[in-house]
Amino acid sequence: MDQEHLDTDYDVIVLGTGITECILSGLLSVDGQKVLHIDKQDHYGAEAASVTLSQLYDKFKQNPISKEDRETKFGKDRDWNVDLIPKFLMANGELTNILIHTDVTRYVDFKQVSGSYVFKSGKIYKVPANEIEAISSPLMGIFEKRRMKKFLEWISTYNEDEKSTHQGLDLDSNTMDEVYYKFGLGNSTKEFIGHSMALWTNDDYLQMSARPTYERILLYCQSVAKYGKSPYLYPMYGLGELPQGFARLSAIYGGTYMLDTPIKNVLYNDQNKFEGIETKLGTFKAPKVIADPTYFPDKCKSTGQRVIRAICILNHPVPGTGNSDSLQIIIPQSQVNRSNDIYIAVVSDAHNVCAKGHYLAIISTIVETDQPHVELEPAFKLLGPIEEKFMGIAELFESKEDGSKDNIFLSRSYDSSSHFESMTDDVKDIYFRVTGHPLVLKTREPEEEI
Repeated sequence: MDQEHLDTDYDVIVLGTGITECILSGLLSVDGQKVLHIDKQDHYGAEAASVTLSQLYDKFKQNPISKEDRETKFGKDRDWNVDLIPKFLMANGELTNILIHTDVTRYVDFKQVSGSYVFKSGKIYKVPANEIEAISSPLMGIFEKRRMKKFLEWISTYNEDEKSTHQGLDLDSNTMDEVYYKFGLGNSTKEFIGHSMALWTNDDYLQMSARPTYERILLYCQSVAKYGKSPYLYPMYGLGELPQGFARLSAIYGGTYMLDTPIKNVLYNDQNKFEGIETKLGTFKAPKVIADPTYFPDKCKSTGQRVIRAICILNHPVPGTGNSDSLQIIIPQSQVNRSNDIYIAVVSDAHNVCAKGHYLAIISTIVETDQPHVELEPAFKLLGPIEEKFMGIAELFESKEDGSKDNIFLSRSYDSSSHFESMTDDVKDIYFRVTGHPLVLKTREPEEEI
């Protein structure tokens, strides 16, 4: 980029092209803010990039196999777009709403994920996608199915303003455990609802007020109702398409992007507030900065949790899933004597993320012991023979402060959950702190591309 054509003053500088940062840069650009977006790396996506097979070997293996051997076994490098952090989109979720609101759906194509599965007593079962599947599901006995049906009817008909729909329950004062008790649901059904539908990663939610769980189950049911089969969507060519879609959006609205631009120095004013950055392309100023934790490590703290992720290459579909080209499997914590669930996200050549005839299964969970690799054994067993395995552990970070003192607004690390809802909560939270007003999503008239 030619130095003479670069402005030096912006409304906001964004550091890192992870999906959180790219969504914020897109939203702020659409709002008319002048945004400069920089990444020290030479590719989009930061911690959540989609990489080629050779990049995967370089990142995770000390002595990778030769290019020839790799191509013989796995095909051309360009056929691989492997997510470092696997997540699906809820069809009716907040990220989908943001994509529609900003019109980024013009640049990214999505495919539905074929099924959602849950692990119980050593086997995997399809999570019922509708009432007909629920009635025939081996997950529950006949009486339990009736109780489950009543529970789901209560979820779908509950209306805040109509007492008659509450069935004597109050979403704010009753705990979720009390709600389950009211409908007479057994432990395995509670586990299946809480972990496969509400998508909680552990059982802490049982003693919380029922409202968040009610909202999560409603979101799950509405997402399934949208397209059938499963509540999840996944972008063709991998999740790395999402940051690039938002980058294009930002550019259309006048945002400036610079990849491969390390930050030499951060500038502060007399009040110790953020003022700008120095790079090889010059000095750029803005009153505010949004960044991922790697740009301001001293302003972050560990959440105390670490996530282990294992990227597995298979040359066959996952056994017991009817040859599905994509799916999610949840292993609830109590089934394998853990405190946190294990997630498996499976995608395939149907999504243009791997060479023909291959599947990617990516496992993630919160580390609980000093032998994290052993913790993934229950997941490995479900996958059948694994051709290649890449493992990494990431510590989770969050900002020490809210940014009001120094105008430095930091995103959170991506957690072990299997979808983007917690990430979009972070987007909305940062957006509110940066702009002073909540993010209101509305559909926009598609602008002409410039």
